[in-house]
Amino acid sequence: MVRTFVAIDLPQEIRERARESQEILARSEGRLAIVDPANLHITLKFLGEIEPERIERVIEALLAVRAAPFEMTVRCAVCNPPRRPRVVWCDVTDAGESAALARQVDDLLLPLGFPRESRPFRPHVTLARVKTFHPSLIPQVACTPREPLGKFRVESIKLKKSTLTPRGSVYEDLREVPL
Repeated sequence: MVRTFVAIDLPQEIRERARESQEILARSEGRLAIVDPANLHITLKFLGEIEPERIERVIEALLAVRAAPFEMTVRCAVCNPPRRPRVVWCDVTDAGESAALARQVDDLLLPLGFPRESRPFRPHVTLARVKTFHPSLIPQVACTPREPLGKFRVESIKLKKSTLTPRGSVYEDLREVPL
């Protein structure tokens, strides 16, 4: 089985700016699982564990995506939920293109047996997962840079493989699909 998801990658300069916020978050007295900056992305759809022989069909479906390149802005770090967070992420904004893209991916993969997402799509970049909450996390998030981490142009999406290891997830691009 291959653990897979469809994502938008971030440019290196935004990953570097995110690392600054992650270093501040790491000072919290809680226990956090900080995401490796090389793995930062925006998930459009998590497919889960699929049989290797289904990967080509997924790629064929994704090659039918029809969308124009668009601009996204990665905002500053916030807690989700705000009072007792399970995740620290950066909201991502655009003019609705990423939500339309996520719906299109949902529609294209539905005939292959992947159910539609039940929750509304909210683009974000996960910086850290909160394993054990400590109140010191809230002021640490407030100390991260408050200006957006950056703006970038989305020109492709990727089907990614995720291998879970004791040191965290290792991602591999299976296919890039240009917009």
